[in-house]
Amino acid sequence: MTVITAMRGRARATLAAVSLLGLGITPVVAQATQSGGATASQYSRPTSTVVQTTNGKVRGAHQTDYDEWLGIPYAADASGANRWKPPQPAGRWSGVRDATEFSDRCAQNSGWDPGYEKTITSEDCLALNVYVPDGAKAKTPVLVWIHGGGFTGGAGQDTNPRKFVEQTGAVVVTINYRLGVLGTLNLPQLQTENKDGPGNYGLLDQQAALRWVHSNIDRFGGDPKNVTIAGQSAGAGSVCDHLASPTAKGLFTRAGIISGGCNIQPAASGQAQSATFVKTVGCDSASDVVACLRAKSAADLLAAQKKSGVSLSLGGSAFPVNPGTAVQSGTFNRVPVMIGQTNSERGLFTFQNYDYLGTPMTAAGYETAVRSAYGAAADKVLAEYPLSAYRTPGEAFTAAQNGSTSYTRQQLISTLSKWVPTYAYEFAESDTPHFTSIHLIQQQSQAARDFPFGGAIHVDDLGYLWDYLGQTLPYDDDQLELSHQMITFWGRFAERGDPNGSRTPAWPKYSDRTDKFMSLVACDTAPASGKAPAPCSKATDTFDEEHNLDFWRSVL
Repeated sequence: MTVITAMRGRARATLAAVSLLGLGITPVVAQATQSGGATASQYSRPTSTVVQTTNGKVRGAHQTDYDEWLGIPYAADASGANRWKPPQPAGRWSGVRDATEFSDRCAQNSGWDPGYEKTITSEDCLALNVYVPDGAKAKTPVLVWIHGGGFTGGAGQDTNPRKFVEQTGAVVVTINYRLGVLGTLNLPQLQTENKDGPGNYGLLDQQAALRWVHSNIDRFGGDPKNVTIAGQSAGAGSVCDHLASPTAKGLFTRAGIISGGCNIQPAASGQAQSATFVKTVGCDSASDVVACLRAKSAADLLAAQKKSGVSLSLGGSAFPVNPGTAVQSGTFNRVPVMIGQTNSERGLFTFQNYDYLGTPMTAAGYETAVRSAYGAAADKVLAEYPLSAYRTPGEAFTAAQNGSTSYTRQQLISTLSKWVPTYAYEFAESDTPHFTSIHLIQQQSQAARDFPFGGAIHVDDLGYLWDYLGQTLPYDDDQLELSHQMITFWGRFAERGDPNGSRTPAWPKYSDRTDKFMSLVACDTAPASGKAPAPCSKATDTFDEEHNLDFWRSVL
């Protein structure tokens, strides 16, 4: 995605976007092979763009300051008989496989992001991409990025970690995984085929990708003993799911949770949703429901999904316990965590669900939405966030939603900090250009330009870490400095589990006693006439006050 055009009185600079990655392991001797490729010694950077993986040789491409290998299969085609089965092993190949183009993206309905204007129906999509910087050192830290998209959209190729690998020297891997009903269907008939439990095929795909990393990454110069998993939105939720998964133990050493939570619905809820979906798609009266479903085209399944969606659900040996419960009890894979959000997460969703559809929230709609969201606490919420205090009902709803979301996130951060080193942050660069999809809409719509998003919205921070969705981001010089700082923080965390180091603000571990968040803000080195310089990034204890958390503690 990209961003908008608002910015301070600073010189503007740009960033571009597009791409993704994957990796490998196994000690071999670095020498040229007869096929023209080369293998790499353990934990050293490959000396050729041809690398031997456990399934065969792959040929990548050299880009400025880094090499990339795209579309490497980590599991077999998930269509046909493999539909709604755990990820099956990828086949071996002879010769050298081309790895200079992305694989197909996993089946999904169309959306507003660039490149997703049409429905995608491919199920042969379980592939990853690997990026290795030219200056990679021995035992290079590895970061595996899990994309967001509500578990219904997106792909690894949305992220081009070019800047990240160049600046940090880390190896980055991006992955595809099954989405929507193809990744979440939970039927009793499927349990015999999946001991790890139906309802979470997409999450099992992610674990298969992590196992590929552990079996192959050292062939690309990465360290399989130093793997950080990180994701945003649904990707962040996935990271927390793996924290609680017994079958993910040992697959990663650190975790990054960006704008996401820790929750999977009960198996019974997933099965009820799945039964409704089966009826919608017309297989409820079939003598063999699973066979009927597998005979349906991906297009038919996606059409039915629009009417009857199915969310992730618990079950089996892989995801036996709600990750939120596991974190509370301390029974999870204990690794250092970096976790945070933007300062107006919910501004995106108010716009997406109302104004974008041409139906701005009304006063009556505001009360209805608040009562639906907060139940018995609705009267107190309506009194705390009266319409008279805001320009529009949508702005009032965004403010309330930002408060309750921030409360929930702070509770998760507090709980994690009791068990593992936890570094909390808020991306508070309210003057940032918005991400690509919103930016493009604003170019065409005055109403979108006038919409009160309330600050940095969901997704806005991703462009500061890497190029996103193939678009140019109109960041100014100070925002580019913030980008450099954020990449530095994440690079250190990926390397050693601590973002602290020279020439950056001190970032204390979160504790309930100090309640310190790192507030990520660009320094305004050249403010407009009459304006005071904007604050720079620093650790603050104002998160509670800024999001009215005392109120939310009293009602939630």
